[in-house]
Amino acid sequence: MPHILVTGASGFLGGAVLTAIQKAHPDWTLTNLDLRPPPVSQPGVAYVQADITQQSEVDLAIRKANPDAIINVAGWVPNGSLRYSNSKALRDKVFAINHQGTLNVLSAAQKTKCKAFVQTSSCTVVSDDLDREYPNMTEDIPIGHATLAYGASKAPAELAVLAANTPAFKTCALRPATIIGPGDTYGVIATIHACIAKGETPWIIGTGDNMYDFAYITNIADAHLLALDNLLSTTPIPASAAGEAIFVSNQQPVYFRDFMLAIWKEFDHVPPFQLVVPTPLAWVAGLAAEIKTWVTGAKASTLSRGSVRDAVGTRYASNEKARRVLGYYPRVDFVDAVRLACDDYKCILAEREKMVNDNGVKAD
Repeated sequence: MPHILVTGASGFLGGAVLTAIQKAHPDWTLTNLDLRPPPVSQPGVAYVQADITQQSEVDLAIRKANPDAIINVAGWVPNGSLRYSNSKALRDKVFAINHQGTLNVLSAAQKTKCKAFVQTSSCTVVSDDLDREYPNMTEDIPIGHATLAYGASKAPAELAVLAANTPAFKTCALRPATIIGPGDTYGVIATIHACIAKGETPWIIGTGDNMYDFAYITNIADAHLLALDNLLSTTPIPASAAGEAIFVSNQQPVYFRDFMLAIWKEFDHVPPFQLVVPTPLAWVAGLAAEIKTWVTGAKASTLSRGSVRDAVGTRYASNEKARRVLGYYPRVDFVDAVRLACDDYKCILAEREKMVNDNGVKAD
């Protein structure tokens, strides 16, 4: 039976990918390669500790595991205000993990019997170029123009993986949309929920009619399973994913403002009024907020120049290739995805409140 190694499987997406493989192929051998052990037990999964930024550690771990296929999920996503940071230290960290880390895993895989390699790339290889609009993105759009560190780091990693594709070592790259769901470590729901306490919910930045797409965690895990099965198959149906990059989302683009309203509604909040803020004015306000944070050392505001450009941009992808090549269709629709993600965050908030009540300690 095949032996599958998943990097980063102690995390949000990697753990979901492991679960999807276990459910579909309960007799397969699974290994989780991660810097930290899983937060909860993963029965039937071997855990090996390794830092993907260290080639020697990765070589040793993968040589010992000797897997038939690798799904490289490990990476680091700067969230909140860090997403827009131009700090050299942050950029160096992002590239060390997401780019060099991928090269290290790829190199180690090529030294073993591994015959399939699925790379978790990102829609941001295109959409992190905040200077342009990207409606209905397709895979033929050139990458390498991202202005933000995360997308900039994922692009060369993806290119390296696809360039390594051969008949004996098949590779592909999935480009998930922004992922939401239980266990979310990207902070999507938390960031938008925080607008309630900050009194920022009435603000409509720009026209409010820009569209985004998102994806539910188990849908993206399903896509990874489909890609893995495709590469391992001797007769992939309907087509081979080898050498291909593929966008994956919930296939339900939504107005960004409507997405925020849907989240706030789950927490019984409706903006008391609505105020349209022209984009140039919002950009200036974002700059002012950044200066205030820098001068006072206060907690970063949700508002920044980067968040304004993000909030007014149109960025969603076509999933035609995912349907055609992988046979991918999301099983959890957008409405349920938002509800389930918010229910999980409600549990987190309740746990924090309990900590305060029990210990008199404010939880971060």
